[in-house]
Amino acid sequence: MTPFLDVRNLTKRIGDLVLFEDISFSIGERQKVGLIARNGAGKSTLLNILCGDEDYDEGEIVFRRDLRVAYLEQMPHVDASLTVLDACLSRAGDLAGLISRYERCLQTPGNPELDAIMAEMDVRQAWNLEQQAKEVLSKLKITDFEQLVGNLSGGQLKRLTLANALLAQPDLLILDEPTNHLDLEMIEWLEKYLQRQVKSLFIVTHDRYFLDRVCERIIEIDDKRLYAYEGNYEYYLEKRSERIAALTANIQRSNNTYRRELEWMRSTPQARSGKARFRKEAFAEIEALAHRRVEQQQARLVVKGGYIGSKIFEVQYVSKAFAELGRSPKVILKDFYYNFSRYEKMGIVGNNGTGKTTFIKMLLGLVKPDEGRIVVGETVRFGYYSQEGLLFSPKQKVIDAVREIAETVDIGGGRRLTAMQFLSHFLFPPARQQDYVYKLSGGELRRLYLCTVLMQAPNFLILDEPTNDLDIATLQILEEYLVDFKGCVIVVSHDRYFMDRVVDHILVFQGDGVVDDFPGTYSQYRLYQEMRQQPAKTPKDSKPKATVKPREEKVRRLSYKEKCEMEQLEAEIDALEAEKKQIETMLSAGTASVDEIVSMSKRLPQLSDELDTKSMRWLELSELS
Repeated sequence: MTPFLDVRNLTKRIGDLVLFEDISFSIGERQKVGLIARNGAGKSTLLNILCGDEDYDEGEIVFRRDLRVAYLEQMPHVDASLTVLDACLSRAGDLAGLISRYERCLQTPGNPELDAIMAEMDVRQAWNLEQQAKEVLSKLKITDFEQLVGNLSGGQLKRLTLANALLAQPDLLILDEPTNHLDLEMIEWLEKYLQRQVKSLFIVTHDRYFLDRVCERIIEIDDKRLYAYEGNYEYYLEKRSERIAALTANIQRSNNTYRRELEWMRSTPQARSGKARFRKEAFAEIEALAHRRVEQQQARLVVKGGYIGSKIFEVQYVSKAFAELGRSPKVILKDFYYNFSRYEKMGIVGNNGTGKTTFIKMLLGLVKPDEGRIVVGETVRFGYYSQEGLLFSPKQKVIDAVREIAETVDIGGGRRLTAMQFLSHFLFPPARQQDYVYKLSGGELRRLYLCTVLMQAPNFLILDEPTNDLDIATLQILEEYLVDFKGCVIVVSHDRYFMDRVVDHILVFQGDGVVDDFPGTYSQYRLYQEMRQQPAKTPKDSKPKATVKPREEKVRRLSYKEKCEMEQLEAEIDALEAEKKQIETMLSAGTASVDEIVSMSKRLPQLSDELDTKSMRWLELSELS
């Protein structure tokens, strides 16, 4: 089979920095491939090279002849004078112009030449394309098709360009972080669309559930090399663990050999003169392998949090609404009451525009409620990671930006980390710490901002969309940090995997002031929703019964057997959670053997399934208690 795209021995350097070297891969028809790499390793650069927006130093890129390619950039650029519909159809050629004439005709008094335009649209079958465009835009929550592009927000612009790429009906679709600025409903819709409609896909995303459900092949750029895995994200995790374990063992063996060979190489020239030449040449290879480092991306970083009292905050019947021109006020909260507990870790989910960010800004005192009040405990010290991020001076060095916050970080037990050591934990090697801020990628800037928030040792972390633009390696470190964090956490995120790992219950903002409190993870909430939406099944042979005088309905209570079952479930759930935590700790420690890693990797998804099943049954029983 001739591949759609064939990349051969590609190398890219920026100054003296080598992003990747001598990498090769191909993408065939119907293949859906995910690309994983750290921030700054060249993911977006590679996509720009493939689409002709950047040059490369060595190698060859071959596309199949007449291949149609569509590319969603991370920072899209669209003509601000176009309407939303025109911009969405900009890759449709002459058909786009015809549809644009039709839309302008409808907006013009008297609709001049409407019959002729409609006849031409019939002949050229333009109706389907227009309908598809409006349907995709509506799924992405853009409904004003005549609005000018210049009036769109950054998130709306990203969704518009995503719709443009999808409607181009390409043979190969290249997407750079498509889930950013999408709410959970849109992400789930996009998953199904890509599974069903797209011929071939090459995607960069940090959304691990998305990777697992959409991609059938993963390629990874690590230490300038490329590694390919023929499977989904779960398979990639298993095989990558095996690769790292094997590499670690090889490095350990090479270290031992290197010490012996180094003694020989340091001996006098007379002692070496009679030795075989191959031994001298092999020494260079042994030395290079011995000096390689395998960074444990899951290494836990426990930072001492400040003392927090028993009183955290209480939202006392708060209401908030925003006036909208020509429309009724947009209600965010209505008589909302909540008492936050000590050490609680809460997630906030909901569609865009339902008030998630407004809620946390009210909690921080940045926005005032219309009615009610929010009482915050005296010992609470917030650490706030916002969507807007922190502005750094471009001419400032990375290490200096962190030292402005603190020279050292207290990690408890009388131990302290220097600013340089703390940055190293968040995947900034010493050489990168001496670079200027303007050289950092977008993801590295977000990672640097995250460091400045965490190193202030807050006891209450509020993270608003922390997963946007962060690589998977950083997300894994942040997840472990939050699991171990001795304080309170509120996370606003559309990353389902991240939410499942970090929070113990969620607030669901439904819109119009409706907020649901669900005691579980996001995946459990979705499963609960699906169960509620299933129609009640009725027997096929059921016959209408004679009318009987209704009796007073009795309240359903738990039976003795169900009470025993509920107690048993609680014990089993605790045991499963303890086993899951133990496995995650062992995998993070990096001390397990290859066989143990494989066994634990297989057991982990089984544990998650068992926990979901037992938790849902416990929820059913708890509603009757």
